[in-house]
Amino acid sequence: MDSLANTTSFITGAAQGIGLGIARALARQGSRIALADLDEDALATAAAELAGVTEVAAFPLDVRDRDAYARAADEAERRLGPVSVLCNNAGVAFPEQPADMTYELWDLAVDINLGGVVNGVQTFLPRMLRRGGPAHIVNTASAAGLIGAGVGPMYTSSKFAVVGLSEALRHQLEAGGHEVGVTVLCPGGVATNMARSSRTLVAAQRGGEELRRAQARAEELTPKIESALRRFGVPADGVGELVAEAIKANRLYVLTDRTGIDLITARTEAILAAMPQADPVEGDFEGFRGAVHDS
Repeated sequence: MDSLANTTSFITGAAQGIGLGIARALARQGSRIALADLDEDALATAAAELAGVTEVAAFPLDVRDRDAYARAADEAERRLGPVSVLCNNAGVAFPEQPADMTYELWDLAVDINLGGVVNGVQTFLPRMLRRGGPAHIVNTASAAGLIGAGVGPMYTSSKFAVVGLSEALRHQLEAGGHEVGVTVLCPGGVATNMARSSRTLVAAQRGGEELRRAQARAEELTPKIESALRRFGVPADGVGELVAEAIKANRLYVLTDRTGIDLITARTEAILAAMPQADPVEGDFEGFRGAVHDS
């Protein structure tokens, strides 16, 4: 997409943090903005701010609710026009240790971080393909989606999945000749209050002793995480500008800093070192792939 002027963008997790930074950047580029978020008070504040820049519609939305997602999409397009930019940004992050992982927290992380992206893609991509013309999808993952170290397994696995989804979707859309670009945003530390909103979602879960231990950990660590992000995190508005430029340039990856470069390098080198010098068994995988795609 060479220009965002006169487009309509639908952004989840848009009332604050990275989502609001993206909304501000796209609004300044001339896009009409549909804001979706669980926090209705923050949503109203964000909508009032952006109304001075562009046309805005706001939707209270839990991205896990597919029926509600479809209704919000229909209403957004009725009010603002066809959505050609989708930013699947809603997410949850909480401190976790293997000893207090629970099914409830697995479901929370996977259903929001991955399921919310799936629901956004499945709601809007068929519309984009039917209409044709330039469009773009931005999926917010994390630097933790590129590095399997330093963050808990529930958050990390959900973000790795978002990276893989984005890479595969972009590849197939390009191969099919569709004018729908895909970007995956992999932020490091960003100055947001995501830890606080995540703590609220964690506190609302019901379960046994392991869950209560995880909830206590989140309650204890959230103020420390927020303080560290305020002190060391990059500004959310700067992330929004990176996303706007990536959409126009059709870039696959957006990273916000170089903090994880040593870990990413070490992981890549370990994968390459594990590859055999020659195929250990006879086979022609490239030939197989070609035969499948040609059929």
